[in-house]
Amino acid sequence: MIRTVNDSHGVARVKRLWGIALAVVLLVGVVFAVVRGRSGEAASPDLETVRGVIGSEKLAFFADQRVRDAFARHGLKVEVDPAGSRQIANSVDLNRYDFAFPSSAPAAEQIQRARGAGRTYAPFSSPMVIATFDPIVSLLTAEGVVRPGRVFDVAKYLELTAAETRWDQLPGNTAYPARKNVLVTTTDPRDSNSAAMYLAITSFVANGGVVASPEAEAKVLPAVGKLFLEQGYTQSTSDGPFEDYLSTGMGKTPMVLAYEAQFVDRVVRGDSTIRPGMTLLYPSPTVLSKHTLVPLRPSGDKVGELLTTDADLGKLAATFGFRTADPRYFDQVVEEHGVAVPETVVDVVEPPSYETLERMLEAIGKLY
Repeated sequence: MIRTVNDSHGVARVKRLWGIALAVVLLVGVVFAVVRGRSGEAASPDLETVRGVIGSEKLAFFADQRVRDAFARHGLKVEVDPAGSRQIANSVDLNRYDFAFPSSAPAAEQIQRARGAGRTYAPFSSPMVIATFDPIVSLLTAEGVVRPGRVFDVAKYLELTAAETRWDQLPGNTAYPARKNVLVTTTDPRDSNSAAMYLAITSFVANGGVVASPEAEAKVLPAVGKLFLEQGYTQSTSDGPFEDYLSTGMGKTPMVLAYEAQFVDRVVRGDSTIRPGMTLLYPSPTVLSKHTLVPLRPSGDKVGELLTTDADLGKLAATFGFRTADPRYFDQVVEEHGVAVPETVVDVVEPPSYETLERMLEAIGKLY
């Protein structure tokens, strides 16, 4: 009798424990589902996959989980492949993609014409800058190349390069007496968009305006071509020379052409490779690298619209250093992190047409 009673109590106790365990499991499952739902990008079959080919400068932005979640809240899963802007316009098979997102307006213009796209989106941009060091700024200020406000006078710079001036020939130069020519380090003009933007800047100054004819091309090519050739070996992506600037310092790379976003992004992230004495100069004139999205299908059009109008995506783009369609996002980021950049870049010129720029790049490429 006693054993029977004890067994009955034991069975009841086991049932109660199983009931509690089941309740806990169900509660955990509900909480997990809610959290995943709030995170935006759950493994949901309801998300529409959209594929794009993008300039490599935007790869970190699209890979960020916060960006992925923002798209997921609008029902999209965006997958991207990186490529050079010239490659996107010339050689990438765009039939595989729903949108193309090069880093230059001329490349986007060519894609839009070739594909018959009805519109484009320019959700963010970045001016071309020269990343350098305070001692270099002092030397170039004495030569009249750098003006107040960290302005880099391109016309004065071209006077130095035309005379093939070496650093050790600058009067009173004890800070950087290197036996090499005063040159801005760029990427390879045969591969890289940033080098094409440098060509747009220097050709504008050498021509006294936008190069728009074969005669003007012939006029400027001897002067601007040697700005690339005399550098010697150049790298194919903008990350290469900028990393040299950060890691090896003034000795190897006293001046490097960069996107403003590259520098701002490092400061915002608190990257220790940005050290005291590193600074930016703003070429006068400069050009904007306009990151321009060309929709190839309706789903790509939705991505362009969201990047342009969605506040969350705009704020996230600003944290990667991009100047956004709504300037408040970028202004807030640089103010919060104490980044010394001008609120507005005034002396901005347009690059040549795609066809003109391509002809000049091809002509320079043949000189290598």
